[in-house]
Amino acid sequence: MADDVTAPNLKAEARRAAFARRKMAFAAGQGQAAELLADVLSAYQGRILAGYMPMRTEIDPLPAMAVHQGAVGVPVIIGPGVPLRFREWGPGVAMREGAFGARIPAEGAWVEPAVLIVPLLAFDARGYRLGYGGGFYDRTLAGLRARHNVVAVGFAFAAQEVPQVPIDGYDQPLDAVVTEQGVRWFA
Repeated sequence: MADDVTAPNLKAEARRAAFARRKMAFAAGQGQAAELLADVLSAYQGRILAGYMPMRTEIDPLPAMAVHQGAVGVPVIIGPGVPLRFREWGPGVAMREGAFGARIPAEGAWVEPAVLIVPLLAFDARGYRLGYGGGFYDRTLAGLRARHNVVAVGFAFAAQEVPQVPIDGYDQPLDAVVTEQGVRWFA
């Protein structure tokens, strides 16, 4: 684990490299990744799922979200340093631009997920992920885990795996990662 002084520098450099890897993987296509994700999520029918609206070169979870048997929410950034909230989503829901250009439902009920599809820049074999640096998912997962059992599933291209993601004391591990090459569960 990096100390609090070096972790930001290590993470910034790791992000630059991860963006480049993800861009190359995105150009090659995601194959059957969404189908694999839907298979994993089928074990959680009836539970509230949080997905995300893909941006730029993020792998696309929308096909798996659309077939989920239960409520589906997408993240809404409330403000800096604040955990995410999730607004109910479904195919055809009116969307608007939210913070950082992410698409969010224009209206709808707030939901608290039991299962989250988590976007990322990089992940490692320990189940840690490298995000964009805002800490939104780490704060959100910590808060949800303090209240109830949640399952955090990273969704990525296999090329986004790195030997070790730099972490600090705030980073929350994933329970699994789904890529176009398969599913990996972490202990």
